[in-house]
Amino acid sequence: MSDAYASLADVLDRLGELTGRPGRLPETLDVAGLSYRTGIPAGVVVELLSGGRAPEACLAQRVRQRLDFIRESRRRPDGKRYSLDELARIAGTSRQWLSEWRKSGMPSLEHADRLRRFFGLPAGFFTADEPEALHEALQPVLQALEAEADPLLRLRESGLIRLAARAPQMNARQLATLADLAEMIIASERAEGTSGRAEGTGRA
Repeated sequence: MSDAYASLADVLDRLGELTGRPGRLPETLDVAGLSYRTGIPAGVVVELLSGGRAPEACLAQRVRQRLDFIRESRRRPDGKRYSLDELARIAGTSRQWLSEWRKSGMPSLEHADRLRRFFGLPAGFFTADEPEALHEALQPVLQALEAEADPLLRLRESGLIRLAARAPQMNARQLATLADLAEMIIASERAEGTSGRAEGTGRA
């Protein structure tokens, strides 16, 4: 098993524990959302979540597939598809170059990065292999479920509980600062948890 598949398997095992649905993650997680964020076809996402493998593809095929995926899944504000001319302008190049890129699957890093940033895509969107891309997309989902299962986890990781144990030695100003820090962490965790559930989970 490659490192990417091994890392993904670890995450899937933990997600199975947290959701109580080991082996049934495609029924538990937002497959369409994960596909949208990674550029991986939904059917392949399901296969990977089930512990399977993605079809073998060379880098050129993967890049071409992800570019086509952007055209199919991203829409202009008016709801229409982006034309190749529009994508070329976003990438800062010509339509001819974009057509050549699609044929060869070998973009320039600068132009690919402009497209990636414009559409808010993760780093490595065009080149990351499927298990690696899905592994990264599952991280916020995992963090949200971890926080839901153990609300004090982030406090322990931040060292805040250890600081609280020193409260008797703190003055009033230090205690107020500690309280403010706790409120910030709790508010941030609540916002992340809400976002993670909305984007990454769709439990039945």
